[in-house]
Amino acid sequence: MDAAAALRASPLLSGFTDTGVGILAGIASPRTYPAGTPLFVENMVSDTLIIIGDGRVSLSTKNDKGADLSMGELGPGDWLGELSLITTGQRQCTATAVTAVTAFEIRQADFQKLMGVKPQACIKLLMAICTSFGQKIITTKDALKTLVKP
Repeated sequence: MDAAAALRASPLLSGFTDTGVGILAGIASPRTYPAGTPLFVENMVSDTLIIIGDGRVSLSTKNDKGADLSMGELGPGDWLGELSLITTGQRQCTATAVTAVTAFEIRQADFQKLMGVKPQACIKLLMAICTSFGQKIITTKDALKTLVKP
Protein backbone atom coordinates (compact mmCIF):
# COMPACT_ATOMS: atom_id res chain seq x y z
CA MET A 1 0.00 0.00 0.00
CA ASP A 2 1.36 3.40 -0.90
CA ALA A 3 1.00 6.57 1.18
CA ALA A 4 -1.83 8.03 -0.91
CA ALA A 5 -3.90 4.84 -0.63
CA ALA A 6 -3.35 4.63 3.14
CA LEU A 7 -4.21 8.29 3.69
CA ARG A 8 -7.25 8.05 1.42
CA ALA A 9 -8.51 5.09 3.52
CA SER A 10 -8.29 7.08 6.75
CA PRO A 11 -11.49 8.68 8.05
CA LEU A 12 -9.32 11.59 9.22
CA LEU A 13 -8.91 12.59 5.56
CA SER A 14 -12.40 11.65 4.37
CA GLY A 15 -13.16 15.21 3.25
CA PHE A 16 -10.01 15.52 1.12
CA THR A 17 -9.87 15.48 -2.65
CA ASP A 18 -7.37 13.21 -4.38
CA THR A 19 -5.19 16.29 -4.90
CA GLY A 20 -5.25 17.11 -1.18
CA VAL A 21 -4.44 13.52 -0.24
CA GLY A 22 -1.60 13.56 -2.78
CA ILE A 23 -0.15 16.72 -1.25
CA LEU A 24 -0.06 15.15 2.22
CA ALA A 25 1.16 11.80 0.84
CA GLY A 26 4.14 13.71 -0.55
CA ILE A 27 5.43 14.30 2.99
CA ALA A 28 4.32 10.97 4.49
CA SER A 29 7.13 8.51 5.19
CA PRO A 30 6.46 4.76 5.17
CA ARG A 31 7.37 2.76 8.27
CA THR A 32 7.15 -0.96 8.98
CA TYR A 33 7.01 -2.58 12.40
CA PRO A 34 7.23 -6.33 13.05
CA ALA A 35 4.72 -7.79 15.51
CA GLY A 36 5.72 -6.98 19.10
CA THR A 37 7.66 -3.84 18.16
CA PRO A 38 6.73 -0.48 19.71
CA LEU A 39 5.80 2.29 17.29
CA PHE A 40 6.50 4.60 20.24
CA VAL A 41 6.61 4.44 24.02
CA GLU A 42 4.89 6.52 26.67
CA ASN A 43 6.61 9.83 27.48
CA MET A 44 8.88 9.88 24.41
CA VAL A 45 8.88 13.03 22.28
CA SER A 46 5.81 13.24 20.12
CA ASP A 47 6.43 14.95 16.79
CA THR A 48 4.68 12.78 14.20
CA LEU A 49 1.18 11.92 13.10
CA ILE A 50 1.00 8.20 12.30
CA ILE A 51 -1.66 6.71 10.01
CA ILE A 52 -1.94 2.93 10.02
CA GLY A 53 -1.97 1.37 6.56
CA ASP A 54 -2.05 -2.32 7.48
CA GLY A 55 -1.96 -4.29 10.72
CA ARG A 56 -3.13 -3.89 14.31
CA VAL A 57 -1.66 -1.66 17.04
CA SER A 58 -2.36 -1.97 20.77
CA LEU A 59 -2.33 1.06 23.04
CA SER A 60 -1.32 0.84 26.69
CA THR A 61 -0.28 3.02 29.59
CA LYS A 62 1.27 2.40 32.99
CA ASN A 63 -0.74 2.73 36.18
CA ASP A 64 0.64 4.17 39.44
CA LYS A 65 2.23 0.80 40.27
CA GLY A 66 3.89 0.43 36.88
CA ALA A 67 1.56 -2.23 35.51
CA ASP A 68 0.39 -2.01 31.90
CA LEU A 69 -3.21 -0.97 31.32
CA SER A 70 -4.74 -1.72 27.92
CA MET A 71 -6.33 1.25 26.18
CA GLY A 72 -7.58 -0.66 23.13
CA GLU A 73 -6.46 -1.42 19.60
CA LEU A 74 -6.30 0.45 16.32
CA GLY A 75 -6.23 -0.84 12.77
CA PRO A 76 -6.05 0.23 9.14
CA GLY A 77 -7.12 3.83 8.60
CA ASP A 78 -6.77 4.75 12.27
CA TRP A 79 -4.30 7.42 13.36
CA LEU A 80 -2.19 8.35 16.38
CA GLY A 81 -0.38 11.48 17.48
CA GLU A 82 -2.46 14.00 15.56
CA LEU A 83 -1.80 16.78 18.06
CA SER A 84 1.91 16.40 17.33
CA LEU A 85 1.43 18.41 14.14
CA ILE A 86 0.26 21.34 16.25
CA THR A 87 2.81 21.19 19.06
CA THR A 88 5.64 18.93 20.14
CA GLY A 89 4.80 17.08 23.33
CA GLN A 90 5.13 13.69 24.93
CA ARG A 91 3.43 10.46 23.91
CA GLN A 92 0.58 9.75 26.32
CA CYS A 93 0.72 5.98 25.86
CA THR A 94 2.72 3.16 24.30
CA ALA A 95 1.71 1.89 20.85
CA THR A 96 2.85 -1.65 20.01
CA ALA A 97 2.42 -3.61 16.79
CA VAL A 98 0.15 -6.60 17.49
CA THR A 99 0.68 -7.86 13.94
CA ALA A 100 3.12 -6.68 11.31
CA VAL A 101 2.24 -3.01 10.73
CA THR A 102 2.75 -0.68 7.80
CA ALA A 103 2.23 2.94 8.75
CA PHE A 104 2.82 6.37 7.29
CA GLU A 105 4.27 9.20 9.36
CA ILE A 106 3.91 12.91 8.83
CA ARG A 107 6.59 14.73 10.77
CA GLN A 108 5.79 18.06 12.36
CA ALA A 109 8.83 19.69 10.71
CA ASP A 110 7.72 18.54 7.24
CA PHE A 111 4.15 19.65 7.93
CA GLN A 112 5.37 23.11 8.98
CA LYS A 113 7.37 23.43 5.74
CA LEU A 114 4.34 22.34 3.72
CA MET A 115 2.24 24.96 5.51
CA GLY A 116 4.20 27.67 3.71
CA VAL A 117 3.73 26.06 0.29
CA LYS A 118 0.27 24.45 0.47
CA PRO A 119 -1.56 26.16 3.33
CA GLN A 120 -5.05 25.08 2.24
CA ALA A 121 -4.25 21.37 2.55
CA CYS A 122 -2.56 21.94 5.91
CA ILE A 123 -5.41 24.02 7.31
CA LYS A 124 -7.90 21.41 6.14
CA LEU A 125 -5.92 18.71 7.98
CA LEU A 126 -5.73 20.86 11.12
CA MET A 127 -9.50 21.37 10.98
CA ALA A 128 -10.01 17.62 10.60
CA ILE A 129 -7.75 17.04 13.62
CA CYS A 130 -9.67 19.59 15.70
CA THR A 131 -13.01 18.07 14.68
CA SER A 132 -11.78 14.56 15.48
CA PHE A 133 -10.35 15.62 18.82
CA GLY A 134 -13.59 17.39 19.73
CA GLN A 135 -15.54 14.25 18.87
CA LYS A 136 -13.24 12.17 21.08
CA ILE A 137 -13.94 14.54 23.98
CA ILE A 138 -17.70 14.24 23.44
CA THR A 139 -17.46 10.46 23.22
CA THR A 140 -15.46 10.21 26.45
CA LYS A 141 -17.39 12.87 28.37
CA ASP A 142 -19.05 10.41 30.76
CA ALA A 143 -15.77 8.71 31.54
CA LEU A 144 -14.17 12.10 32.19
CA LYS A 145 -16.97 12.99 34.62
CA THR A 146 -15.96 10.07 36.83
CA LEU A 147 -12.50 11.58 37.17
CA VAL A 148 -13.79 14.89 38.50
CA LYS A 149 -14.38 14.90 42.24
CA PRO A 150 -17.06 17.29 43.58
